[in-house]
Amino acid sequence: MSVQREESGDIARREDALDDEILRLLFSSPYPWTVAELARELGSGDAEDGVGRLVGAGLAHRIEDFAFPTRAARRARELHEPY
Repeated sequence: MSVQREESGDIARREDALDDEILRLLFSSPYPWTVAELARELGSGDAEDGVGRLVGAGLAHRIEDFAFPTRAARRARELHEPY
């Protein structure tokens, strides 16, 4: 495997982990989070990009600086939670 391909795989895994953590935080509260709050909680300036990816995937909504999970994301979580 080429170095470039390996690096892009590592980047994708880090982005997936960040997106998962953002979604976990969004689910943890009935209230929207600001992107700045997410960045502080995660200790990462990449929250903006992560929220953008989640919005693009239909898993989060963003209104101005506030982000919250979509109904579809909440339902998917309900279906995948252990009983």
